[in-house]
Amino acid sequence: MTLVILCGIVAGFGVLLLLLVLDSGSSATPAAVLADLDAARKRSRAQTSLTVDRRHANEAQSMRKLGTSIRQTLDTRGISLPTGLRADLSIVGRSMETHLGYSLLGLMIGAVAPVLVVGLFALFFPSLRGLGIGGAALVGIVMGTLLPSLNVAQEAKRRRRDFRHVVGSFLDLVAMNLAGGRGVPEALQSASRISDGWAMVRIRDTLEMARLQGATPWSALGQLGEDMRIDELRDMAAALALVADDGAKVRDSLSARAASLRRRELSEIEGRAQARSQSMLVAQLLLAAGFLVFLTYPAIARVLGS
Repeated sequence: MTLVILCGIVAGFGVLLLLLVLDSGSSATPAAVLADLDAARKRSRAQTSLTVDRRHANEAQSMRKLGTSIRQTLDTRGISLPTGLRADLSIVGRSMETHLGYSLLGLMIGAVAPVLVVGLFALFFPSLRGLGIGGAALVGIVMGTLLPSLNVAQEAKRRRRDFRHVVGSFLDLVAMNLAGGRGVPEALQSASRISDGWAMVRIRDTLEMARLQGATPWSALGQLGEDMRIDELRDMAAALALVADDGAKVRDSLSARAASLRRRELSEIEGRAQARSQSMLVAQLLLAAGFLVFLTYPAIARVLGS
């Protein structure tokens, strides 16, 4: 009976969630409609990329459709997701709708899978019924909902480190093009065509979109750094915006920033290497302690036994 009640609770929660997703809310005012259009335009400009997001186009199409209705429902009710999550999704190359679809899928799997597993064990261990099944369902819902966000945060951390390395190389390439007599926009375009890595492709697509929209390349790069929380990219855009008409000062500034980025990256690499060395030292000490216990145990057991 308890298992039937819990299954009914889970099913009712699913029906309630479906009704909330399908409910579009009350009729919106013209001001709200214009605000929604403006927000959609900003999202499209921030998330649209000519090549980066095509890797996820086929596999995430169904998830995108599933998350679109959730996104519309959240926007209608004025619920905004954390800014950090938006920045992580931007650098990973995944849209908010796709992420919401994965989160909803994780919620449903997390609600059903633990109940089935614990219910199967409850057939042999009756003490697991009731509270055990309910607790497993609650833990599964929380973990299933948060797991996509945790994976995105971990991937975004790695990609930010790689992107900072690319920004340092990009600064050197721009400085070299400026030294060759190119203007700032031409130097940025030429430097972005050197590599086909995902970070350089993202920069190249941003510059191409800025050219098509009639915006300055440094403002587009600054917006990209704001979206992905890359401070080095925002600083470079600010420097280009301040001294865009003076090639010599731009060149010197970019060279100095590239050198600073390399020193910072080197110090971070040394810090990670030292941390790994310390962890290896702790593992060796534990291994040595275990070996000493293995050697001294017979003598200690004999003394205590006598």
